[in-house]
Amino acid sequence: MSETAERVAVTCPSCSPDAETVHEVLKEGSGHATVRCTECSHVHKTKIEREEEVERDVVVSQEGESFTATVEAPPEETVAVGEEFVLDTPEAIMVVRITDLQLGDEKRTEEAEVEDVETFWTRAVDNVRVNVTINPDDGSHDDSKSVKMDVPGDHEFVVGESEEFGDEKFRVKSIALRDDAAGYDFNPLGEKGDRAVAKDVKRLYADDETSSAWSAW
Repeated sequence: MSETAERVAVTCPSCSPDAETVHEVLKEGSGHATVRCTECSHVHKTKIEREEEVERDVVVSQEGESFTATVEAPPEETVAVGEEFVLDTPEAIMVVRITDLQLGDEKRTEEAEVEDVETFWTRAVDNVRVNVTINPDDGSHDDSKSVKMDVPGDHEFVVGESEEFGDEKFRVKSIALRDDAAGYDFNPLGEKGDRAVAKDVKRLYADDETSSAWSAW
């Protein structure tokens, strides 16, 4: 029996006419498919009820730019802001997070069934750009600088720990979270040991450690 063959749950006229058992799909036909029962190996034809899917537009925001794609999903599935899903586009396969759901007449909502959704508004979260404000190590804010880090969405930042990026080395002082970040007790995070993944981060505030890294010399 093929390990990659599709399997479906249908009744078997030979060993289980009243209850569904697992069958291997041997051949798809017009309206009916040829299947083999994994319990008794009986081969027969049956109609496979497949869940209908509908196509919806998806607007993806990625590093200040946006593009439109489409996704197929069951019409009765409930979706909500903050949920993530894999989006397959001609350019790439990416993970996106729902930031808004647009219904008809440009109405927006945070939760709806797929059949009621006209457009999914999303942002890419598998690879993200994080803004970092770095203050001088003397504690002043006059010469603060801003850098942008491109990191995997699941990269974790921890308050009190050091990060290196290119020629920059800094210690995270606080973490401002995005509006769609979930599962955190506070915003911003400022206690030592507080942590957040990059896809949830709006901005990092940090102290410069670039010069102090050479202080031993």
